[in-house]
Amino acid sequence: MMSATTTTPVDVHGLYSEIWQNREEYIMFRIAKQVVDLTPELEAKGRPPLKLSIGAPTVPPPASVIQKLTECLNEEGIHMYSTTRGELFYRQAVADRMQKRFGVTVCPKTEVCSLVGSKEGLASVFRGLITPQLELAKKEYILVPDPGYASYVDAIEGAGGLAFPILLNPEDNYLPDLEETWQKAMAQGIEPKQIKAVVINYPSNPIGATAPLSYYEACVAFAQRHGILLISDNAYADMYFDVAVKPHSILEVAGAMDCAIEFHSLSKPYSLTGWRLGFAVGNKAAVDLVALVKSTVDSCIFKVLQKAGAFAITDDGVEAHIQEVNKMYAHNQKVFVDGLKTLGWPVETMNPPKATFYLWMPIPTNYTSCVQFSQDILKKAGIVTVPGTAFGAHGEGYVRLSLVLPENELLEVIDRMKTDGFVYNP
Repeated sequence: MMSATTTTPVDVHGLYSEIWQNREEYIMFRIAKQVVDLTPELEAKGRPPLKLSIGAPTVPPPASVIQKLTECLNEEGIHMYSTTRGELFYRQAVADRMQKRFGVTVCPKTEVCSLVGSKEGLASVFRGLITPQLELAKKEYILVPDPGYASYVDAIEGAGGLAFPILLNPEDNYLPDLEETWQKAMAQGIEPKQIKAVVINYPSNPIGATAPLSYYEACVAFAQRHGILLISDNAYADMYFDVAVKPHSILEVAGAMDCAIEFHSLSKPYSLTGWRLGFAVGNKAAVDLVALVKSTVDSCIFKVLQKAGAFAITDDGVEAHIQEVNKMYAHNQKVFVDGLKTLGWPVETMNPPKATFYLWMPIPTNYTSCVQFSQDILKKAGIVTVPGTAFGAHGEGYVRLSLVLPENELLEVIDRMKTDGFVYNP
């Protein structure tokens, strides 16, 4: 008979890496959990949640893309492992897309890598660039937009580095002078060798701002001047309202292939958020780095998804579908902005974006905290927003809205705001 023994629980939390011990879950997941917890109470008072928080389309994917996926399920070898960089047919489709959409030539074998969504790709390149240092004075930096996509900071710090903010301001149309940011970093005692890369994001999350090609040229010159990698997050490149002014690729700029890598996603424009499909293109060494890091953590995308993704980014019918959806987002924005105007919002100075489905909305004048406003409008009116500080300290004074709900629900948001007292100047 075995004798009874007393066991001591292992303090697993105490074994966590110092980098991860005190980190919080991604902000969107924290908001989603709070909404779930509050839903019974909100429904009981006739205010079921209206979610303007997460940036995810509510329209279904193009039917032809789903059909292509189902057609491929019985192909020989389709359920086997893929390769780290993705199947050549997928990478060739990416190269074709880059040529057709941006007039950019990339080699599908060496300058393209498949991604399990662009979020994963960005995390991979950060991890590959940063040498973790626990001593603050030795940490390595990546320059990132503030306000900017929340995952930038999380992924950079998770890799052992630090994010240095590039402040985005309406006064310069959210097109900051990167040299000014560099000088601020130097003034804080950061050594040039500690800065590994700069991230730009146009059309931007959370603001929706776009950039002209001349600004991209300045970004390439900046990266070349300082010998750092230029990372372009172009996840929203195909979500625009004016076909005459399409968002650019950084690779359109002469010399960009010497210093830049660009990340694209099928999630938002193709309504394929759950499929986790994306790609990286650009400088060969940077693409090699992404592929190297990925080879240690994943075994690429299911080949069926690659087949459907290759079809999606090269089919003219799918492109027409995207343009129709973009018209819907433009209409949604007009409907909502018109509604805000009736509630006193200074829409003339808000400069609503011409891309994405986001709206960067200033909080009412009786609030000094965007977190407090976001909490109040959720608990009283059931309207789910994201406080601007979720995207960086410079986001104070704003909330981000995702205008992806049907028109009738967006009008209900305006009606609830009016009924429940959420106006700009109370």
